[in-house]
Amino acid sequence: MSQKDYLVKSVAVEGMFRAYVVNATGIVAEAQKRHDTWSAASAALGRSLVGTLLLSSATLKGDEKMTVKVQGNGPVGAIVVDGNANGTVKGYLQHPHIHLPLNEKHKIDVAGAVGHQGTLSVTKDMEMGDPYTGQVGLVSGELGEDFTYYLAQSEQIPSAVGLSVFVNDDNSIEVAGGFLVQVMPGASDEKISELEARLGKMPLVSELLRDGKTPEEILQLLFEGEDVKILDTMPVAFKCDCSKERFAKALASIDRHEMEQLINEDHHAQTVCHFCGNKYEFSETDLKKILLQMKAD
Repeated sequence: MSQKDYLVKSVAVEGMFRAYVVNATGIVAEAQKRHDTWSAASAALGRSLVGTLLLSSATLKGDEKMTVKVQGNGPVGAIVVDGNANGTVKGYLQHPHIHLPLNEKHKIDVAGAVGHQGTLSVTKDMEMGDPYTGQVGLVSGELGEDFTYYLAQSEQIPSAVGLSVFVNDDNSIEVAGGFLVQVMPGASDEKISELEARLGKMPLVSELLRDGKTPEEILQLLFEGEDVKILDTMPVAFKCDCSKERFAKALASIDRHEMEQLINEDHHAQTVCHFCGNKYEFSETDLKKILLQMKAD
């Protein structure tokens, strides 16, 4: 994990706002390398990873987990990210090799990559009962606005989300990060208006990170001149929990005839994790052991 990668949780303006800021440069760089994403795909996957990190930190606790799916009509296809309350995420997209002309603001065209139509869904596994899924239509495909809309509609929390990734010409990631500000009950209209005005003038998080600003300094910019109380600082990382054992269980769930075919015709199998790209080899002996277990069950 990059030393830069951490998330700050805070309350501001006498408890009127809850705010989270994250530097996730190392996480997005790791995802870019693992999936060999090109510029537009890197920005789309990167923003999804950052958004999920912020959302997980703001709405989960303990061993709770969430899966965020962005399914737009753009060329990158579906984006899937898993996050938890402990600050780790993993994610992938269907089509990593997407590069598009810059948009009218001379920025990477994330909306063009994701698409303007589709859905953003969040499935939460609260470790008890069935998982809960909330879903909204995409507002813009820029993703920051889409996460903001999700929070307002599904969580009933007025919020502002800023997500930002700076991709170098060689497709490597220079910086990535974001913020999430939630309006708490009792926040005054005056303070909300002041925050909105500041957000309207604020540079992109990626520009601030490139200038060497820390998450704490970005918090101070968000609430210029107001009191900010930091509650927690936590490391964040790209982390996948895949293993050969997990894939063995998945192979054990296929049709027995298919398993016999794998053994007799292919004599081995290779599985690949969507989330991290790790490959797991199963020899003929491995497959025969799995088949024996299948027959025993």
